[in-house]
Amino acid sequence: MKVLKSSILIPVRFSETDAMGVVWHGNYLKFFEDAREHFGKEYGIEYLDVHAKGYFIPIVKSEISHKASIFYGEQALVNVILEQHDSAKIVFRYEVINNNTNQVAATGMTMQVFMFTSDRTLELIKPEFYRIWEEAQNWTDE
Repeated sequence: MKVLKSSILIPVRFSETDAMGVVWHGNYLKFFEDAREHFGKEYGIEYLDVHAKGYFIPIVKSEISHKASIFYGEQALVNVILEQHDSAKIVFRYEVINNNTNQVAATGMTMQVFMFTSDRTLELIKPEFYRIWEEAQNWTDE
């Protein structure tokens, strides 16, 4: 499978933790979002670029497996991998590592689809701008 990779280091804020000082489980989806935004900036395909081309890319599926804790004051290293697919979908995989202990805290996946902004209908083939962007990338084998 062909992939593109990126990483972001996220400091854990007090507001992201529960009463035990542990990152609340729902905040991992926010870490995934931070990683996707960082990925978009790194690879030149940000959400506003997609919107300017006439598309939304809503998440239609997400998965998280929690494995270890990250605490307030520590840092989460989020590794994100975009998988290249023939179909009109965007699939990211994630690995969240407690940067202080090097333990894998969570793994996950999100799937997005292309939806026209004009009428909010689903695009069933890859939009041309996205195919052009894919062709310009230096994909690696995984």
